Amino acid sequence: MNKPIENKPLDGVRVIDFGQFVAGPAATQVLADMGAEVIKVEPVSGESCRIIGQYGEAIIRTYNRGKKDIALDLKDPRGLKIARELIASADIVVQNLRPGVMDGLGLGSEAVRAAHPEIVYATVSGFGLHGPSKERPGFDIAAQAESGIMWVTGEADGEPQRVGFPVVDSAAAHVFAQAILGAYIRRLRFGVGDEVEVSLLEVAVHLQGPNWGKYLMTGIEPMRKGNGQPSVAPAAEVMSTRDGEIVLSAYSPAHFAALCRFVERRDLLEDPRFVDNPSRVANRAALLAELRPAFAQITSDDAMDQLGVHGVVAGRISSYGEVRKNPDVEASGLFIDVEAADGVHYTSLKSPWSLRSVSDQGGLGAPDLGQHTAELLGQLGYSEREIADLEVDSVVRTQR
Repeated sequence: MNKPIENKPLDGVRVIDFGQFVAGPAATQVLADMGAEVIKVEPVSGESCRIIGQYGEAIIRTYNRGKKDIALDLKDPRGLKIARELIASADIVVQNLRPGVMDGLGLGSEAVRAAHPEIVYATVSGFGLHGPSKERPGFDIAAQAESGIMWVTGEADGEPQRVGFPVVDSAAAHVFAQAILGAYIRRLRFGVGDEVEVSLLEVAVHLQGPNWGKYLMTGIEPMRKGNGQPSVAPAAEVMSTRDGEIVLSAYSPAHFAALCRFVERRDLLEDPRFVDNPSRVANRAALLAELRPAFAQITSDDAMDQLGVHGVVAGRISSYGEVRKNPDVEASGLFIDVEAADGVHYTSLKSPWSLRSVSDQGGLGAPDLGQHTAELLGQLGYSEREIADLEVDSVVRTQR
């Protein structure tokens, strides 16, 4: 048996996280899971997620596990001094505050890297830092709308639809973490820092790579078509079963033949409407009308078992409760037990990867507002009296 690795990849790395909501904190969560010490900097009143109900609390819990939390008033010169002292102790600074805020405080990338050339300074924004929308606040839904995602999502005769979760925020977080790690590797190799920029809009466009590839080749605009795919069939088709729904794709000749054998309709292989992929695309509605009655007679479990035997790609359309019980999800260890500051345990999500050096992402949950303020100020040389005076003046907030 291999011996466990003692050190996580980012042990000893300090990250100062000025992020809020999803894209910034979710990226630094990846860094925390790799062993970095991530210090979350919040206003003394808390970031907005703490005051928007259960959804905000879910964001805090999911993307701030194991971080340290310090609450500062950055509008007060004393709070700003503390922020500069924290940055001076850091390897990486991450921020996704409203455009212009960090620059206005003197904590933007140019000022920070002028003082600390070795620091990796990373910014995630809504629309990038160089175009006419650089000062617009950026949210997932705006990126879905302006990138084309909503244009191609929904039924052909219905209104545009958003993806049912903040897909751009979530994807941007992983892109952001990847870019930060690349910049940090450069620092390790060459001894100099870097500036990282990621925007929700760029990520949202890039997520649609195949669509854009075809559009750039043909000039033909992709259009909403609901389920299915525009150039192959049957592909991403929903089939209702006796007790639920599945989705399947079987557009290659071998897979289509296997599907016809499964539904005991070998005659479809000789039907001129379905003889090849272009014919099946042109006659998709007729093809589905021929296939669907067979699935209505069997359960989703039976359909999945038999389609797998026949080599047809398929998936059970699952509720969140069903996903939670999925044996493959259970085997992955994706859901973990963590402990909140008050000692209460709750279930959260780990980062969706495994490293032998990171054997367990469980442990501590998200910190309370200001939970580590006194500890971190003590490390910076502040006395207990100085910390108390700062709290009286609402420059900092310690855990209460």
